[in-house]
Amino acid sequence: MAGDHDPHSSFIKTPQQLIVVVLLSFLVPIVGIILVVQLVIHKPSADPNALTPEAVAERLQPVGRVEFGAAGGGTAGAKSGEQVFKAVCTTCHTAGVAGAPKVGDKAAWGPRIKQGLKGLLASATKGKGAMPPKGGDASLSEDELARAIVYMANQSGASFKEPAAPKAAAPAQQQAAAGTPAAAGAPDGKKIFDSVCTACHTAGVAGAPKIGDKAAWAPRIATGMDTLVQTALKGKGAMPPKGGNPSLGDADVRAAVQYMVSQSK
Repeated sequence: MAGDHDPHSSFIKTPQQLIVVVLLSFLVPIVGIILVVQLVIHKPSADPNALTPEAVAERLQPVGRVEFGAAGGGTAGAKSGEQVFKAVCTTCHTAGVAGAPKVGDKAAWGPRIKQGLKGLLASATKGKGAMPPKGGDASLSEDELARAIVYMANQSGASFKEPAAPKAAAPAQQQAAAGTPAAAGAPDGKKIFDSVCTACHTAGVAGAPKIGDKAAWAPRIATGMDTLVQTALKGKGAMPPKGGNPSLGDADVRAAVQYMVSQSK
């Protein structure tokens, strides 16, 4: 019949349709191959520069650190409250780490201010809660620590009077008053440990051998002091060079290592 439809008839009715179908049968596979090749060629890869020792050490820098060495031209006890705050206190007292009262938070500082400068100074000197003595910088003088407290408290509702800066004395006078010779003494390994190394080597953070753990230290001590010092200078694993404090001299690092070894034999 005229109205019947042939189920086996092709949808291609004209020469133009045939040409289009033939072209597509070639183009579609070719485009697919090109896309696959592009995907393989442009596969994301790690930046080789990101794996250099310098780049790794930079990423492993600690949140906060204490730097040794006197400021150029400064005298002992002459750091301002703001300088001490930025160098020692800001890590905890800006973000409120481990319950430290944030600078400017009058509600948090209110009951502390009531203790008076003398009470706050006593707490900061001895340490309290998660805060180590003198905020972790044993080199701070009482006046420097007091100025840092005044700086933070006065921005948080207090009106404390800042201790006056000491008058500068001639080097010879300073040495005579201290009863010490002109030459500097050997670095204090315990002091450096308490300021730089204790965060990892007391708690065993990231696999660091705990101070006093003879089993953990024995194979390290067996490599020799020079090897241990070189490892500390260059960094290893999660430990950045010089424990993350590039201002330390080689003698400072050696003194800290010697102290830890002496406590772990």
